[in-house]
Amino acid sequence: MKKRRKKHDAEEHTDESWLIPYADLLTLLLALFIVLFSMSTINAEKFARMAEVFSIEFKSGTGVFEYPSPLPSNKMLSPDEVEKTNVANEDFDMEELRQIQGKINRYIQENNLTETFETFLTEEGLMVRIRDYVLFDSGSAEVDEEHREIAREISNLLVMNPPRNIIISGHTDNVPISTVDFSSNWELSVMRAVNFMKIMLENEELDPAWFSAKGYGEFSPVASNDTAEGRAKNRRVEILILPRVSEE
Repeated sequence: MKKRRKKHDAEEHTDESWLIPYADLLTLLLALFIVLFSMSTINAEKFARMAEVFSIEFKSGTGVFEYPSPLPSNKMLSPDEVEKTNVANEDFDMEELRQIQGKINRYIQENNLTETFETFLTEEGLMVRIRDYVLFDSGSAEVDEEHREIAREISNLLVMNPPRNIIISGHTDNVPISTVDFSSNWELSVMRAVNFMKIMLENEELDPAWFSAKGYGEFSPVASNDTAEGRAKNRRVEILILPRVSEE
């Protein structure tokens, strides 16, 4: 009987010391995920919340089992705080776009391209507009050899970490076109956008997954087609660099 009792006692007092390093490991994993999450969007409020979680985890002696979610339930953000966070994100994102704009503007000025290039910020993002004659011969969708280097140099200016979605769009005036290669301005504008994008994506530092091309033909003018000057402005290629923060 005594032997059975000792065996039973031993089973009741199984060594559970392995739980301590296991809990520490889970705590460190939680910290790692918090750091990775914070890196996705740089935000002062997010850093503050992250610091609070670190303080709870490493100073109070509590483990991961006491907080099933990264933040205690009493720290949920109110609608006003969520709105402030979104505004802060948008402000930071626009500041990043301004810095990119400044870099592109310096390139334009240093290469005396102010007559053919322009940049401006819109609700859609940062727009870079290029007159078509800088890149193409009349009626052609192939970027001429002389100006291919411009596309390559612009591609260097678009290397960003993390990357952004970029839309290349082609535009024409309303003068009808009918050639062996293109039966309409719409087709011409599409191929100009695609061919310009192809040259930019020769840059191996750019991920094609973030790029798309569109053709608007004569249907998105920026000036009147009633004058030669207006038609010249409408014949263009545009690079739209999108914000990372959506309205949602």
